[in-house]
Amino acid sequence: MNNLLLHSCADIIALIPAAGIGSRMNSDCPKQYLSIAGKTVIEHTLAALLDHPRIQRVVVVLNPADTQFQFLEVASDSRITTVTGGEQRADSVLAGLNYLAHLVENNHCWVLVHDAARPCLHRDDLERLLQLAEPGEQGNIICGGILASPVRDTMKRGRTGQEIIDHTVERQDLWHALTPQLFPLMLLRGCLSKALSQHVNITDEASALEYCGYQPVLVNGRSDNIKVTRPEDLALAEFYLSRKCKE
Repeated sequence: MNNLLLHSCADIIALIPAAGIGSRMNSDCPKQYLSIAGKTVIEHTLAALLDHPRIQRVVVVLNPADTQFQFLEVASDSRITTVTGGEQRADSVLAGLNYLAHLVENNHCWVLVHDAARPCLHRDDLERLLQLAEPGEQGNIICGGILASPVRDTMKRGRTGQEIIDHTVERQDLWHALTPQLFPLMLLRGCLSKALSQHVNITDEASALEYCGYQPVLVNGRSDNIKVTRPEDLALAEFYLSRKCKE
């Protein structure tokens, strides 16, 4: 573990929750360690972040039983720190935030939370999101924001406990929440701590801020920023990565 004291927050700190076991992948190892296009999923994810000059530090939150990350080539990168996560994603994110809070000398640091299993992040999407952290930008006044893509499909609400349609949901103003999600470190830590202490179901970082009365900005992002969740996602992610390399 790199014990780096953060003197300045001009750069963005990335936080990668990677403590999941990938139960829906029907695999012998967590999804972030599955191989696509010659590297593991998490290596592609980290490369997309570390390639940006404003991201100088990355905290990867690992499962206590993780034995694989340390053997990846990227694990020796001096910009990467690992910490131990919790049972749920929100617990792991909070563990990473608590670690950072003890290193930061001021309260103006921004944290970029990104799924370990989203390897197809594009630089232009990342650039638009990071603009929220620029001095004088609207995001500074509000609270940060998330990458998201407008819903294009017809949405159905199922009947509770039954696999039948209850009704059609109007898709206007509906968005798919993506990552990264960008918030001030201390604000996100406070909101997440409060929500978890009150046993609120937190599905992403933005939902913790919403619970506390904030309204994060929606930054329109590419729909090919997929999360590898099921076996069929691997081939799709590999296709998107191959296209990304040619751009």
